[in-house]
Amino acid sequence: MKAVSLKRLGQMEEVLIDTFPTVDFVFTEGVSAISINDRKTLDILFGHDSSLDETFLQECPNLKWLAWYSTGVNKLPLDYLSKNEIVVTNGKGVHAKQMSEFIIGYLLADYKKMRTSYINQQQHKYDSKLTGKRLNGESILFIGTGSIAQKTAKVAQAIDMKVLGVNTTGKTEDYIDYVYPITELEQALTTADIVVNCLPETSETIHLLTKEHFEIMNDHTLFMNVGRGTIVKHEVLIDVLEQKLIRHAYLDVFEREPLPANDKLYELDNVTLTAHITGNGTENAEDITEIFKKNLQYFLNYGKIIENQVDLKKGY
Repeated sequence: MKAVSLKRLGQMEEVLIDTFPTVDFVFTEGVSAISINDRKTLDILFGHDSSLDETFLQECPNLKWLAWYSTGVNKLPLDYLSKNEIVVTNGKGVHAKQMSEFIIGYLLADYKKMRTSYINQQQHKYDSKLTGKRLNGESILFIGTGSIAQKTAKVAQAIDMKVLGVNTTGKTEDYIDYVYPITELEQALTTADIVVNCLPETSETIHLLTKEHFEIMNDHTLFMNVGRGTIVKHEVLIDVLEQKLIRHAYLDVFEREPLPANDKLYELDNVTLTAHITGNGTENAEDITEIFKKNLQYFLNYGKIIENQVDLKKGY
């Protein structure tokens, strides 16, 4: 059994070699560094490299399992993987840890007016009358109630926020007070002070939010997107912000990535931008490797996966 990495893993490489002596591990810097021979003979690919595509996979005729070290799989050639019965796992749950901290961090910075304090600092201005607002009692709505939403909801409940969610069926989830089915999205949006998109990119979620959805939000609403930028058309989002239909947007993902330097979003004062970094964490590789180890043990013994298998038809 040959397992080839798409990234170097430091000390974890020795741990994998020692734990699985029957596996032939090859550790590389990515797709371009994998030799023709290794492509022809590998059984398992693990790690992450955004340049991985169908052309590369076609050169891996024995590939049985792709252990993707990221949560999002929308850029992978899912049809090819499905057609060739290649199992795909992802890093679901790992990135939620730091993403929940980012979400709460954005909210605290906003409600406590930290941006204004920083501007005052730059202008040598001392304003002791600056007054923030409590998150306590505010209503936060998660569009998508997976691991990111649940992890954040746990913190939100601890500070006595009202936690709501929207998912496909209205199925209840841990730490979320009430979940609406997607058919009641409009009603849900009218109840929220804060709207957080956590959805992955699928055919059903692309451009799910329209200008009309923002029009029914309260004018004091914060919109936060840590899911995928394709949830709303780029031009619609700019129009919404220019018309100030909502108070502010916190955006970590965009329909166009990387965001061009001349994009209109950079010029608006009611938006805060981060460069798709909410999922980044120095601990990620180690945490995902632990999931990989558990799956690999089961895969070697039973030919199956026990954690984080992606439904290739659904795309998550």
